[in-house]
Amino acid sequence: MAIWNLGSINIDHVYRLDSLPRPGETLASRGYAVGLGGKGANQSVAAAQAGARTRHLGAMGMRDRWVRERLRDAGVDIAGVQRLPDHVTGHAIIMVDATGENSIIIDPAANRSLDEAQLLEDMAEMAAGDLLLIQNETSCQLAAAKAARARGARVLYSAAPFDLAAVRAVLPEVSILAMNEVEAAQLFDAMPGDLPVEGLLITKGSKGAEYRDLKTGQVHHQPAFPVTAADTTAAGDSFAGYFAAALDEGAAIPAALRLAAAAAALKVTRQGAGDAIPTRAEVEAFLADQPN
Repeated sequence: MAIWNLGSINIDHVYRLDSLPRPGETLASRGYAVGLGGKGANQSVAAAQAGARTRHLGAMGMRDRWVRERLRDAGVDIAGVQRLPDHVTGHAIIMVDATGENSIIIDPAANRSLDEAQLLEDMAEMAAGDLLLIQNETSCQLAAAKAARARGARVLYSAAPFDLAAVRAVLPEVSILAMNEVEAAQLFDAMPGDLPVEGLLITKGSKGAEYRDLKTGQVHHQPAFPVTAADTTAAGDSFAGYFAAALDEGAAIPAALRLAAAAAALKVTRQGAGDAIPTRAEVEAFLADQPN
């Protein structure tokens, strides 16, 4: 089996600050770095680092060769990454304060300009039992989800950045809907009642995560592992990628949640996004030191 990820590819411009700026406030940065990011790229790196065969579907500009190299070096198959001559690669401005909290501005650029016909051609080898990851940072989400379900694959949709119209459009094709606590509250307010998905994955930051099996009614809870945060950027993406990889290898939900929570915990102890996602060996070593 394999994980396919229709996901954004961004270049992150990261600024370190003592505190996040308030409206009208100008602050001097304590540090600056450029790295690999985008929710899609982060999730692909996490899934590949977890050991899953991972194929990224996305788009970027004609420059930025180092971005492709970083993805490839992490073990991600990038044959399905379109190169668009009339667009630049997506990019993000990330501000991180002294406690590790962040504020992010994204320019989607090439991520929102995928060629749908090329995308569907790139998905031709998808098979029953595969898993498609999607986030709300690219175009062609619905087309990809429909194609995946037609081939017998499951679809895990991360509803972020949250947009109700985007969720409504893709929801009939979704197997597992992943959200953070704030996004879940927004969705439940707008769409009360049962949702047409198999499961809900809700991440809650320092409070851990839960998985609601909407077929059986069972709810699985996973506490967060206590760590000292240096940078919370990509913590949710690390969780999602590792969770998907665990499902792909046949793990039960509790085991998948525990592995994903450990990956997210390790990630927040490190500065950076895609470049700071831990390897499977590092996550397993971290778990070996935790109480059962």
